[in-house]
Amino acid sequence: MIPCCCSPTRSSTSIFKFDLDQPYLSVLETQCTTMKDLETIHAQLIKTGLANDPFAASRVLAFCASPAGNMDYAYMVFTHIQDPNLFIWNTIIRGFSQSSTPQNAISLFIDMLVTSPIKPQRLTYPSVFKAYSQLGRAYEGAQLHGRVTKLGLECDQFIRNTIIYMYANCGFLSEAGLLFDEDLEFDVVAWNSMIMGLSKCGEVGESRRLFDKMPFRNSISWNSMISGYVRNGKFMEALELFGKMQEEKIKPSEFTMVSLLNASGSLGAIRQGEWIHEYIMKNDIELNVIVTTAIIDMYCKCGSINKSLHVFKTAPKVGLSGWNSMIMGLAMNGCEEEAIELFSRLESSNLTPDGVSFIGVLTACKHTGMVDKARNYFSIMKRAYKIKPSIRHYSCMVDVLGQAGALEEAEKLIETMPIEPDAIIWGSLLSACRKHGNIENARRAAKHVLKLDPSESCAHVLMSNVYAGSNRYEEATKEWVSMKEKRIKKEPGCSLIEVDGEVHEFVAVGRLHPRAQEIYSLLNDYQ
Repeated sequence: MIPCCCSPTRSSTSIFKFDLDQPYLSVLETQCTTMKDLETIHAQLIKTGLANDPFAASRVLAFCASPAGNMDYAYMVFTHIQDPNLFIWNTIIRGFSQSSTPQNAISLFIDMLVTSPIKPQRLTYPSVFKAYSQLGRAYEGAQLHGRVTKLGLECDQFIRNTIIYMYANCGFLSEAGLLFDEDLEFDVVAWNSMIMGLSKCGEVGESRRLFDKMPFRNSISWNSMISGYVRNGKFMEALELFGKMQEEKIKPSEFTMVSLLNASGSLGAIRQGEWIHEYIMKNDIELNVIVTTAIIDMYCKCGSINKSLHVFKTAPKVGLSGWNSMIMGLAMNGCEEEAIELFSRLESSNLTPDGVSFIGVLTACKHTGMVDKARNYFSIMKRAYKIKPSIRHYSCMVDVLGQAGALEEAEKLIETMPIEPDAIIWGSLLSACRKHGNIENARRAAKHVLKLDPSESCAHVLMSNVYAGSNRYEEATKEWVSMKEKRIKKEPGCSLIEVDGEVHEFVAVGRLHPRAQEIYSLLNDYQ
């Protein structure tokens, strides 16, 4: 007997007017759009005894395992099906492989092998490979690859594509490449998997080479290449490729728009970002939570707080990520009080702050010097919200304490935190020591930075500044000499400026800009 949680959850005012002459399965196929609808129909199937019919149960399960369904409910239905057939096994495994708990797909697949008389067939394996891919467990997926090869299924294009995707997504590029190179016929899915995998592993140049060789590209190809550029910090290239995408009249998806908004925000290209926002609105691209967050984040990074607030207040739906972006944006743009106030509103909303939320509010505390408030937030994050502080939370607290001159407390926090400190957090303390001219604390912090990252230039540069600030010029010079002896080079400063919708990049003492000669000539005129 199925538990009572499957009983009807609606009153007699249900939108379904069940007609005894109308088959319930027909209603499920044609009218069911939500889980509440499904539960109502399922209850009727239970009452009539149809829920025990394998075909009826499979249809209920199929809806539960769809994007509109609920995998917990799906599993409950599955456990009450006697002798599930191949379709039912495939449905539940596929549902979990596409969910937030793909490990359940693998567990069910193993149960199928061990306990069921029904054995996996060609449509079973792609979902399992996808689950391994989602979990980053390509080593285990390789064992399944061996099983597939023994069964003679490796040449099945559907299975082959998911194996390539698994290897590429997990960074096993050699293994993915071997399978890819064996394909004699062009398959856009396999090519897209390789482009995505190469970009994910930082091989964006090789990824573009493959992209350019494709005899046919779909929207996923373009999105994979654009997002690959953004992931690797090639923001200008991403925007340029989008221009070519438009020339070829390929309609972008919301995923493409998110990548482009991220690129515009990272470049500080406000006009480009505004154009993309307008494009989204004009072309009826779904303004879902992810797109809304990307728009808010873009305006914040470009310093246009009023526009980001307008989007935040008028969007049809803003998720927790949108709140977090807005809090951080306010904190980074000199609106610390507003950031703290917005965090308070988040606490009283129907959403629960997460670790990112606290990074935003702690950042706001840093810029305002609110040490006691930061200590309080750090405490309630652990006590009230049961959030385990990450290295970023500790780094924020070190920044707050360092900015306020509480250098001893900041150093003690680093030394006692349960996470192994990295060069960045010691660098934050070193920067604070430079600000307050504390040579002894600076020396200890610099020692830790160089121990963790011997090639880091900031430790030498900051220590040189600390010494120079105390008129100890001989020791300041020694830091630069030490850098030269170790062949450590200071990364040149870089700035970006948008003029007439075009982003220009300038590097300190650089002459790579196409109009560098004119620029330096103009500067010389003003000297």
